[in-house]
Amino acid sequence: MLVNCVVYENGTKLADIPVTRINEYAALPGCFVWVALHDPTPQELEEVRQEFDLHPLAVEDAQHGHQRPKVEEYADSLFVVMHLLETGSDGRLGALSVGELDVFVGHNYVVSVRNRSEHGFVEVRERCEREPALLKNGPGFVLYALMDAVVDRYFPVIDAFEVELEAIEQHIFDKGAARENIKQLYALKQRLTLLKHAVAPMLEGTGKLHGGRVPQICVGSQEYFRDVVDHLGRINNTIDAIRDTIVTAIQVNLSMVTIEDNEVTKRFTAWAAIFAVCTAFAGIWGMNFEHMPELKWRYGYYAALTLIVSLCGFLYWRFRRAGWV
Repeated sequence: MLVNCVVYENGTKLADIPVTRINEYAALPGCFVWVALHDPTPQELEEVRQEFDLHPLAVEDAQHGHQRPKVEEYADSLFVVMHLLETGSDGRLGALSVGELDVFVGHNYVVSVRNRSEHGFVEVRERCEREPALLKNGPGFVLYALMDAVVDRYFPVIDAFEVELEAIEQHIFDKGAARENIKQLYALKQRLTLLKHAVAPMLEGTGKLHGGRVPQICVGSQEYFRDVVDHLGRINNTIDAIRDTIVTAIQVNLSMVTIEDNEVTKRFTAWAAIFAVCTAFAGIWGMNFEHMPELKWRYGYYAALTLIVSLCGFLYWRFRRAGWV
């Protein structure tokens, strides 16, 4: 679906135009066209490809989706893939979804293709139009604005991870909660991996846009891309810190499970020892030899029961003091 198609001249909006008139305006000096698509059909992508002569391999990646975040150069153009991570409407991670933003950038065009994401980039276009002095830098500044918006959306996700991890940590020492905590921590770690897969490759790719041989499209905007790299670096470090905390929490919970299992084992051992006394005495007096002491004694049965109960009671008292029962 076509969201909008706008032509800009020297940093100011010139007009909204149909796709069929792109060539007419893209050829004007000082002008570039910004086309935004949302879940486009193959026909829409093909139409845009023909208008801007986009590289077919890049268009194929955008059409199929599910690409790894990357920054690729095709002659004098760039193809950038970014992941869009969105929490549920309540801000919780349970409904974390992964979308994709593919951006084609040339000297006179920007084509942004948003897939599997409902949150658009209207605010990015408004921001660019409010800063005509910066928008004069052309498509390179638009690429920065889009990347900056995507990275900014990672911060609420990071906050949601920290809040959920803190909630789990509050119950880490609750009795009987260790196994459920481990289940939640593993689920949290899996979702954190989605964010790591979005940030780490993007950090590597964005570094090419401000240092070394900078693509011609990005000349004049290097310091802005460096700012994006700084933000990505902070997020990446936070992800690593959260992951280390999760690993530590899992180890603690595994230790709690072991301790709980040991408690159960100690109880079984204590009761087995108590009943072993009963079994020993019953086994001895149950042999029924003819010449056994006290076998014919009138009070032998009561004395045996008293001895067994006394010894079992003593053992129970000792195990109770030791915390085994």
